[in-house]
Amino acid sequence: MDEVKNFTKLLVDKGLITQERLDDVYKVHAQKGGSFSELLINSGYIDEKDLMIFLSTYLAIPPIKVSNIKVAPEILNLIPKAIAKKYMVLPVGKIGNVLTVAVTDPLNVLIFEDLERITGCQISPVIASRSELQQVFDVHYKESLANAIDEIIKDSDQASIEIINEEKEEVKDEEILRSIEEAPIIKLTNYILKKAVEEKASDILIEPLGNSSRVRYRIDGVLRQAQAFPKKMHTFVISRIKVIANLNITEHRLPQDGRFRMNIFGNDIDFRVSILPSTLGEKIVLRILDKSAGLLDINLLGFESDTADRIKGDATSSFGMILACGPTGCGKTTTLYSILRHIYSPEKNIITVEDPIEYQIEGINQVNVNYEVELTFPAALRSILRQDPDIIMVGEIRDFDTVDIAIKAALTGHLVLSTLHTTTACGSITRLINMGVEPFLLSSTLIGVLAQRLVRRLCPKCRETNNLDDAARVKYKIKNDAVVYKPRGCKFCYQTGYKGRVALIEYLHMDSSLRRLVGEDSDEHTIKREAISNGMRTLRSDGILKVEKGLTSLEEVVRATVGDES
Repeated sequence: MDEVKNFTKLLVDKGLITQERLDDVYKVHAQKGGSFSELLINSGYIDEKDLMIFLSTYLAIPPIKVSNIKVAPEILNLIPKAIAKKYMVLPVGKIGNVLTVAVTDPLNVLIFEDLERITGCQISPVIASRSELQQVFDVHYKESLANAIDEIIKDSDQASIEIINEEKEEVKDEEILRSIEEAPIIKLTNYILKKAVEEKASDILIEPLGNSSRVRYRIDGVLRQAQAFPKKMHTFVISRIKVIANLNITEHRLPQDGRFRMNIFGNDIDFRVSILPSTLGEKIVLRILDKSAGLLDINLLGFESDTADRIKGDATSSFGMILACGPTGCGKTTTLYSILRHIYSPEKNIITVEDPIEYQIEGINQVNVNYEVELTFPAALRSILRQDPDIIMVGEIRDFDTVDIAIKAALTGHLVLSTLHTTTACGSITRLINMGVEPFLLSSTLIGVLAQRLVRRLCPKCRETNNLDDAARVKYKIKNDAVVYKPRGCKFCYQTGYKGRVALIEYLHMDSSLRRLVGEDSDEHTIKREAISNGMRTLRSDGILKVEKGLTSLEEVVRATVGDES
């Protein structure tokens, strides 16, 4: 402890932390114990990189970047994974009887005594970043994955997960069928699914590699490696998911798509399955659709109040067409579902045609496109129009036949909602005209077009002030009195600096002046200028508003949007 006090006194002397803040950390350490270095970082009073550099200088221990090195399996085996994880250390090299170990808390001399006793070697420490070591820990220990699987099975809470309406088809491969019904495979598969829901992932990727298989989760739009397991278990895990999704487990050469539902932590979760054969084996991607996430309420999507009110008002129209546009994964379908829920009532006949159905909403008739039996978007729409609908949602407008029927439906007294793959709201009009829609038909039927992007939300626990210069504020039109934040990274956000996502919205409301321009087949830039003069907030300007409110960073907005002058 004397060593710690001498070290912290120097921290104060160097101006890296105030005495008052240091006293706060001492109080927490006295109550909870643990690593003093980790408490300093988690408190937010000192930057991890600054502390690492200071420790390196103070203790004369060289720093190391563990993400840049490869460790031989025989070196890793000298320190069991459980011990390495407990002390947050990583063996990186050995010369003679001297073992070089990357440590994150070199002030704790008891670690070195234990490691010498366990390994029988003299320990030569190097200092590593805790956040970096946490990120690459499972990658370095992938050769010892048999132990990791035991940990997965031991730690997994199987009582919190239950398959809903599982139906199994008969298969010829008895060996695979027997293996996937064994407890380890069931528990491992359940653990992968449960962990993804726990971490609020939107997708799960299970991919075969050379000597192992890896699991990655897409969290807040960014892929993050979760764990890996032995390659010999890959076929059984994939087959287990195929059985749950009622797919053919004997088919390994063709892509397959399916879905299933599970009850996890008391919530019904839908999983959409896509299986793709690759040279190393079958890759599987599962899209997670959590009905309990509350994302089907238009008031909870993060829209500005004036934009949300405008959309809700337009959605009450008795006929016409509302479009949502943007790239894949930007939340278009979720927005349309939110609009449907807002306008739903038992007096209205609402029918959707989708590919595939993402959320199943009670009280709404939903049709799944099936190309094998020629149930396409146009074919489904023709049948829907004979069902006396009030509101129709078309999952996506992909061709002229679909848009032609949708336009005719909108003209004949139906409210039509759909999505379109374009980058901007004004660009959707040009896209539809290029598909063959007459401009006068668009001007008569279009109610509004919504363009959307998702950007990462700043972590509320560790965001820090971004001192922008005047030139940057002028360039991006940020108010001088607005406090702008940037990401830092902490344990809560897995060192990313971001937690969750927020929507950027550009809503083009069709008023009389815009209808006139569309009917005259005006170009996109003319329509955009008129819309902005009428009060439309563009994606970039909506993003800057979110920056000024401290919801996201300027870097995220610039990455996801283009300037209004472009």
